[in-house]
Amino acid sequence: MMTSVDARGEPVSGASDTAITLYEKALAQFQCYQGDPVATIESAIADSPAFVMAHCLRAYLFALATEVEAMTEARSSFEAAEVLNTSARERRHLAAIAEFLNGNWERAITALEDILIDSPRDALALQVVHLSDFYTGDARSLRDHVARVLPEWSPDDPGYHALLGMYAFGLEECGDYGRAEEVGRRATELNPQDAWAQHAVAHVMEMQGRQADGIDWMRGRERHWADDSFFAIHNWWHLALYHLDLDQIDEVLALYDGPIRKDRSQVMLDLLDASALLWRLHLRGADVGGRWKELADCWEPLAEDGFYAFNDAHAMMAFMADGRDKAAEAILTAQSKAMAGNASNAMMTNQIGHPVCNALRAFGRDDYATCVDLLRPLRSRLNRFGGSHAQRDIFDLTLLEAAKRDGQLALVRELANERVELKPSSPLNQRYREDAARRLAEISGAAVV
Repeated sequence: MMTSVDARGEPVSGASDTAITLYEKALAQFQCYQGDPVATIESAIADSPAFVMAHCLRAYLFALATEVEAMTEARSSFEAAEVLNTSARERRHLAAIAEFLNGNWERAITALEDILIDSPRDALALQVVHLSDFYTGDARSLRDHVARVLPEWSPDDPGYHALLGMYAFGLEECGDYGRAEEVGRRATELNPQDAWAQHAVAHVMEMQGRQADGIDWMRGRERHWADDSFFAIHNWWHLALYHLDLDQIDEVLALYDGPIRKDRSQVMLDLLDASALLWRLHLRGADVGGRWKELADCWEPLAEDGFYAFNDAHAMMAFMADGRDKAAEAILTAQSKAMAGNASNAMMTNQIGHPVCNALRAFGRDDYATCVDLLRPLRSRLNRFGGSHAQRDIFDLTLLEAAKRDGQLALVRELANERVELKPSSPLNQRYREDAARRLAEISGAAVV
């Protein structure tokens, strides 16, 4: 068995020097969300078919796509690697991949933790566990999985910027905004093309309501994150949120029609962002023209997947906004099947995804009371089906608007009070509170008279 080491000194099996160079390039692309890591790692495999970690990297890239069809490619890479001679660390990677293939996210995370306990400089294990923490909505682990290994790394190590970018995002999701921004900015200084670190700082500014700072941060560094990046659309989405918070609807629609949907991407993350942006506009009563039809057309072939509850919710938004009742029903049927299984998604769907989708369907049917009744009990545990605070805010906004349309003005006032305390710079938050207070006062005055 041919054994060498990667750029951080971890032993790897079956790789030539050329293949290791290609592996490091693919890993760097994965860390920065740049280029085409799949094509790069396939070149490494073509050079060294017995390169176990190259097969593992390819398997992870597809397993983390949260798409049913991608799992076929993940399995093919797993099967190619499991017949090879492997080290103990490589067998642990295969064990983690097997859990992903079985839909057991928590077990996969445990397997990756075990790798990092003994090999804290395993950059691939850290990259994968970080994304897994995100998909399972575990804010503490987003922060602490990186904190555990950070002292074992040096700023001179290849990929050190990626650790800082991941740590920044974990700090932000745990509410430590000052440190998150400091660490995230440091990561972008080390590698300006680190799109994840760019987005971590964007999250800080979103949560703090620093819309002007956010626009400057994204526009001022656009050349670094907008080109040759498979994360660019998500970063454009962050820019759109700042403009939306400032009621700049024309800017939002220009971003939607431009970089966000100009290529009609059918990548899952891109579909999520498109639904999330249009639904926010939908809640405001904004006229989005025929944009929902194009997006719902992309979602409809996926309606019966029942693969990841967070995806289901965003598909439901498109179907209800475009009046596709049959597609909406297909989602609920697929979720019923998913809930009967033992995979991680069964729990996510049962506890969060299914009631959320029913709430969105109720909203689309103008049954706002049911929407409120379904969403209110979920508010404190929405993280259980993944996403970030910024992404999950759409469900709080849906609850707020449903309560307003149902005439539950006291609830609107209380929910708006929360939002104003956290983000007083948002005109939308202020408007909800002021409108509810005014209408309650009018009702009270009328009752007195």
